[in-house]
Amino acid sequence: MRRLRSLFLVSAVLVFFVGAAHAVEPAVADPAASEVGAPEVVAAPAPAAADFDVEAATRAYLSRMPAAEKARSDSYFEGGYWLQLWEFLYGMVVAWILLSKGISVRLRDAAERVTRFRPVQTFLYAAGYSVAVALLSLPLTIYSGYFREHAYGLSNMTFSGWLRDYLVDLGVSVLLGGLFIVLLYGVFRKAPRTWWIWGTGVSMAGLLFLVLIGPVFLSPLFNKYQPLFEGPIKVDILSLARANGIPADNVYEVDASKQSKRVSANVSGLGSTLRITLNDNLLARVKPDGIQAVMGHEMGHYVLNHVYEFIPTFALIILIGFGFLRWSFDRVLKRYGSRWGIRGISDPAGLPLLVAILLVYFFVLTPVVNTAIRTNEAEADIFGLNASRQPDGFAEVALLLGEYRKLEPPPLEEWIFFDHPSGRSRILMAMKWKKEHLKDLPAGR
Repeated sequence: MRRLRSLFLVSAVLVFFVGAAHAVEPAVADPAASEVGAPEVVAAPAPAAADFDVEAATRAYLSRMPAAEKARSDSYFEGGYWLQLWEFLYGMVVAWILLSKGISVRLRDAAERVTRFRPVQTFLYAAGYSVAVALLSLPLTIYSGYFREHAYGLSNMTFSGWLRDYLVDLGVSVLLGGLFIVLLYGVFRKAPRTWWIWGTGVSMAGLLFLVLIGPVFLSPLFNKYQPLFEGPIKVDILSLARANGIPADNVYEVDASKQSKRVSANVSGLGSTLRITLNDNLLARVKPDGIQAVMGHEMGHYVLNHVYEFIPTFALIILIGFGFLRWSFDRVLKRYGSRWGIRGISDPAGLPLLVAILLVYFFVLTPVVNTAIRTNEAEADIFGLNASRQPDGFAEVALLLGEYRKLEPPPLEEWIFFDHPSGRSRILMAMKWKKEHLKDLPAGR
């Protein structure tokens, strides 16, 4: 699932909604350079089921990644833990600057001088807030989105290309984030005691709206989508979709190689916006059995109704978060409200405080949110193995993902920081599946 993540999926969505602009994370590498140090993926022999050692087969796959590449991947991923912390602290500092230096109040007052219509005032404030946050956060954004990616060989974007995507992302944040803030603060004004309940409904409606329009209207702002070329790969994907009840009649390819060597695919959208998409890296770097395994996984999300299943989970997370926000906001306001010039929860000038409280909430909730997402990903993995029947293709793709995801974390580390199963967990699952199905698999698989 594309870009709704920086700190982790849910916090990224919330930060986007409340107008805190975040950079498109370009993780790009030259396709030619991607072959340097890439793990060699050669089909593993298929012994008799009685002789098949799951642990040995898993270890054989893991050993294919050169030690230097593994160390680089571990360093990149572990550095992301610290980056999460610094992004959290940086966000808190930005909120403090906006409040303590009177920037937020001045933005509100300027909006009130332009018009007396409250929704327009709120939108103008939200637009100014988004730009202010973007400017204050720009040093960390450039480091994390551009320089760090280049330092690890994961990006070949020019700075102008990266800046173009960043500005488009900011524009979308200003527009859609501003509209969301208008609705949210309308709820604050109309329901001063129960806003935290109604605000949850508005947040969920906004999220579903993004899921609905994203594949057709938002993603094409950053990449080119076109129908996949006619051939066996497309035929096999559509056959797999039909066999699993997915009403898709076309497959799309996206030019992700201009931003990343990372392989990915998705079944995204709702209703008429449903589409199956593969990125061009997947087509260039992965053999057909691996592509089938990836598509089986992505179709698993659709067939298992993970989007709809996650709605009540996410709604509960937001509801508790808004309850925490109500409790915290009032207490902080009593102590600092007059100093900061904030009139109450319905005052847009209090948005930085609202964002700061939610940042604390979601930062603490990181393991819970990651576990909820990781559980769904593991379910899709199992579905994909059963649908595609390509355990070795699945394992080979897990190795490719290991180029920028730590392959073998300790269990506690995986529980806290991983929103997908680790490479070792996925390969182990594939080898367990393979052992139980060896008699049904064609020779050589």
